[in-house]
Amino acid sequence: MSITTDSIKRYNAAQYRFFKPAVVNFFAREFPKFFGPVMREKVADELISLFNTLSPETKRLKPGQILWNALHKNTRGDSPNRKYVPVVLTIINDKDVKQLIKGNSMATITKNAVARIIGEAYEQGGILSSRDIGLLTLREPTQVSRIRKTYEKEHKCTLPHTGALHDMGSCISHKATIIRKVVAEKKDPANVACECQHSQQAVDNYLKNYQRVKTAYEYNQDLNYVHVVTGISKHVVKEYVNILTNETFFT
Repeated sequence: MSITTDSIKRYNAAQYRFFKPAVVNFFAREFPKFFGPVMREKVADELISLFNTLSPETKRLKPGQILWNALHKNTRGDSPNRKYVPVVLTIINDKDVKQLIKGNSMATITKNAVARIIGEAYEQGGILSSRDIGLLTLREPTQVSRIRKTYEKEHKCTLPHTGALHDMGSCISHKATIIRKVVAEKKDPANVACECQHSQQAVDNYLKNYQRVKTAYEYNQDLNYVHVVTGISKHVVKEYVNILTNETFFT
């Protein structure tokens, strides 16, 4: 089976969530001239063995829980200096099983579980992407994204995931909600950040890019022009223009 470029791009960085690859990567990054690939592996194994000997486990995970190294909520996934934080996630619990016994569908339990672990990660200082959840639940990221969006639509909320907080991926509904609340409803951006469970940085970024696109678009409505002038990717420009040209949006 050949390894596709898309697979490498999507999943390669995920391996650094685990302890040994993280140690190996540390030596490759900090001491590139002192350790070759084989030595990095050996040193990593010795360090892990020493750590396990000196720091035995003192806490137990509950049944249905899992430990995961999540991206720190203040670090973008495309940053060269990514930080991670260990989080305990409840994949399934006794309440889920009781709901299944009552006849609730597995699809409903899955939606609730996805929302739960996103919230748990965020409360512990981490943030989960659709890829993370896909790896933990053995699902394609696109399927996880659909599940999350369905939950958000049903509960009229925005879960704190990477696309929402870091302006990554396709999150036009979140952009629209935030811009409407600040621009049309004249709400304080800080309050909007809390209402929409977004970081202040993400809210400020939405508003800044909206104003940049608005200024460029009012001068020249050619999307390529707006893209070049603002430096914002074309698909994101289109999202802001859709918001800007929606006649009912600000009424």
